Amino acid sequence: MSRLILDHVSKTYRTKNYMVRAVEDVSLTLEAEETVAIVGPSGSGKSTLLNLAGLVIKPDSGRIMLDDEDVTELPDRRCCMLRNRHFGYIVQDYALLDDESVYYNIRLPLLYQKEIPASEHRRLIEEAAGALGISDKLKTAAVKLSGGERQRTAIARAIACGQPIILADEPTGSLDGDNKKLVMDLLINLAAEKKKSLLMVTHDLAMAERCDRILHLINGRLE
Repeated sequence: MSRLILDHVSKTYRTKNYMVRAVEDVSLTLEAEETVAIVGPSGSGKSTLLNLAGLVIKPDSGRIMLDDEDVTELPDRRCCMLRNRHFGYIVQDYALLDDESVYYNIRLPLLYQKEIPASEHRRLIEEAAGALGISDKLKTAAVKLSGGERQRTAIARAIACGQPIILADEPTGSLDGDNKKLVMDLLINLAAEKKKSLLMVTHDLAMAERCDRILHLINGRLE
């Protein structure tokens, strides 16, 4: 189980011509086995906040705690190890390798998870694919998948290593109504059955209402 705390974190992007406060003085706690949705319009800082939570980028101020450890200023290599151990990512555009099989796409995070022996990979991949209903697609090239199948492959990849926290960036953003419901059903059920936490950013309030809590992010601030 993992508990994630963001304590008064801020992140600003600067160029020669302007400055954008993407996240400003945000505090939130994600408890073990909790599902939380962060809702806001495009450009409100949702993806930046998710990247801060997942240790992809560092805040300009504030601190990030993971299981009572302050991880704010850890070196990149240590952050990479913690990401692999604690977080499964579902990115907005799926980030699949189109010319590779579903099996290979799901396996990718396992290749970087040195604590899991290679002899376990097939079992974990088949379990993840089975949970998402894509066992029959494991040999199929990702480019041949439908939108819903691509999203399910991305989710299977995010849970294959068994990390306790799922981070999802607009997981239903490009899907039609039926597939949106299917994907949210899968995420909520996986969180419950596998005892995982879910932190999701979305602009879709109907999908967010499936989570335990909803937080609203406006102009980089939680309101």
